[in-house]
Amino acid sequence: MESTNNAASGAFSGQRVVVTGATGGIGRAISTRLVNEGAQVLINDLNPETCAELAEQIGAQFHAGDAASEEGVAALIAAADSALGGIDMFVANAGIGVVRGLDATEDDWARSFDVNVMAHVRTARVLVPRWLEAGGGRFVVTASAAGLLTMLGDAPYSVTKHGAVAFAEWLSATYGAQGIAVHAICPQGVRTAMYEESGPLRVILDKHPIIDPPVVADALVQAIADGHFFVLPHPEVADFYSFRATRTDRWLQGMQSMQVELLDGVTD
Repeated sequence: MESTNNAASGAFSGQRVVVTGATGGIGRAISTRLVNEGAQVLINDLNPETCAELAEQIGAQFHAGDAASEEGVAALIAAADSALGGIDMFVANAGIGVVRGLDATEDDWARSFDVNVMAHVRTARVLVPRWLEAGGGRFVVTASAAGLLTMLGDAPYSVTKHGAVAFAEWLSATYGAQGIAVHAICPQGVRTAMYEESGPLRVILDKHPIIDPPVVADALVQAIADGHFFVLPHPEVADFYSFRATRTDRWLQGMQSMQVELLDGVTD
């Protein structure tokens, strides 16, 4: 069975958890950590073979399939109900990037909104009423530092990750006093397939430490223990976010300078 570097504490013992985008990177690390912490986990991803392999390795259940469409969300929740007897915590980790700007197609935008935003909306529509009736539940969104700042070179990713953070904030503001806990994970560079395939964006991502996925899982567990909305595996993101809000023109000037670096890296 896979494990993280941290000893299990059993903090999630008996919790029934679904993790989407679970077979690689951050999703794999979160799934593994939560199993080690005593949770009953159902993992979800598109590929049945990789889902089955990871589920066997870490001791989880799995449901392979789409986690963004209304039909896919309904099928996933039904599978979790059957396998786990319900859902106490949902980790909406699946996400996509297209590494395009104004050349992004209508399909790029539609897919990005579907996976990075509407998947969360469609899931919450089903789960939040249940949780309100049951007295509580926990919804976790893997957004990105791009959702607090921006991601040069990928307009759909930046816009939809802002949307993911905004929806998580709305959920917390609307239902937090009624027992619905919400968290938004907002890391910078993480050593995942998306990072490895980021092409020229590596010039920007590599300006800050690139962390391994288990560090994100650790940060999530700590944020839940502390009751924090934002999960910031790169703590400096809080300072960048504050600077962006209070000195927006200076922040934009800095981003414009990085865009020049990005363009220089592409043309070299």
